[in-house]
Amino acid sequence: MPKSEKNALSPNSTGGRDVAYHLHPYTDLARHRESGPHVIVRGDGVRVIDEDGKAYIEGMSGLWCAALGFSEERLAAAAERQMRTLPFYHSFTGRVPDVIVDLAEKLIGLAPVPMSKVLFCNSGSEANDTALKLVRLFNNLVGRPEKKKVVARKGAYHGVTMGAGSLTGLAHTHSGFDLPIPGVLHTTRPDYYLESNSDESEEEFASRCADDLENLILDEGPATIAAFFAEPLLGAGGAVPPPATYFANIQNVLAKYDILLVADEVICGFGRTGNMWGSQTFGIKPDIVTSAKALSSGYAPISAVMISEPIGEALVGTSEKYGIFGHGFTYSGHPLGAAVALETLRIYEEMDVVARVCEIAPRFQAALRSFAQSPIVGDAHGVGLVGGLQLVADKATRAMFAANARVGVHVIERAQAHGLITRNLGDVIAFAPPLIIQEAEIDEMFEKFAEALHETEIWVSQNQ
Repeated sequence: MPKSEKNALSPNSTGGRDVAYHLHPYTDLARHRESGPHVIVRGDGVRVIDEDGKAYIEGMSGLWCAALGFSEERLAAAAERQMRTLPFYHSFTGRVPDVIVDLAEKLIGLAPVPMSKVLFCNSGSEANDTALKLVRLFNNLVGRPEKKKVVARKGAYHGVTMGAGSLTGLAHTHSGFDLPIPGVLHTTRPDYYLESNSDESEEEFASRCADDLENLILDEGPATIAAFFAEPLLGAGGAVPPPATYFANIQNVLAKYDILLVADEVICGFGRTGNMWGSQTFGIKPDIVTSAKALSSGYAPISAVMISEPIGEALVGTSEKYGIFGHGFTYSGHPLGAAVALETLRIYEEMDVVARVCEIAPRFQAALRSFAQSPIVGDAHGVGLVGGLQLVADKATRAMFAANARVGVHVIERAQAHGLITRNLGDVIAFAPPLIIQEAEIDEMFEKFAEALHETEIWVSQNQ
């Protein structure tokens, strides 16, 4: 990202010290060493402000997180109250901060399908890693120790820990880390535009995806497959909703072979897709639900794993078989994160977040889809207040740009120059603005993006 001109990476500048001391996640480290960081110092509504005082519409809610924007005073006040009352306590050995009980009860009441218990973690990665462990533990407890393999999808993102990173179906999360670990399998990416045959309808493609899953299960042995992990829509894999009938077909296969379904709601949860949960939008009936990000609007690290009644009851058997339920973190249910999450959920309820997203989503989706007319946009897709634009070198053949062409990077750099921060997922440009965004701000966001895309079209034509 461009560095501040006035600071220009002098050793004592924020940028210079960042390059000297800070290892950035998900960053081109060699390029960052040369260019330095883009230093953000303040937030205001749907905007963030950098060290030079320039404001940007944050078109990705940070990392799909800041559903309430970047200056919600009620969340700051909730954090301060909790810090002054009980800044830390744990949930080990039967103790619990009272605020954790309140949050657990609230989440169970909001669950997309009936759920039994909640275990708190600190990130989406931890939540999905926990779900992976619980799947193994559950099958040990019910006498199926051979049923341990899990299936995720190519193009999926579930996190970066050893377990969650293995579930992720993106090469950059695996490369160099010796992932995925044994027992984690991947099936067809449910991206109709990129993966379907030219003569396939969405329903036919969805049926083929289910057939591919069933064939994988049969090849591995149905008695060995424990769970299927799925985001309601592919997040970091391109902000891609599933093809029509996809989850109905998939769930028929899972039911046939007694395979658990884990819904990764880390991105979709809490209104993003026009329902409280992506599972409700796409007809998913999960056994385990993971959530994070918008749970606290990103204001404090917290995530949650909700489990069904059969799983919850089975886990009680850990006492007899193992002596203790031996999983959890020091910060599982940190009081600060819980207090912020509770206040976040209160705000969602008061603003009727689902109704609000449904009200403004048509304007967002119409503007997003208008870019399908661009000569370098092959597909525009989305639901609710999330979507993406697939950049292509040739619309007729769906040919992609070469990876080293860095077209997606060029688009977001031009967008930043115009006062918009968004994110390229390879050559998909993704949008997931704060859920508090106003219609005028949607218009402004896409006006800025239109300038960036037009400049990129010219750049591409000059460099082909």
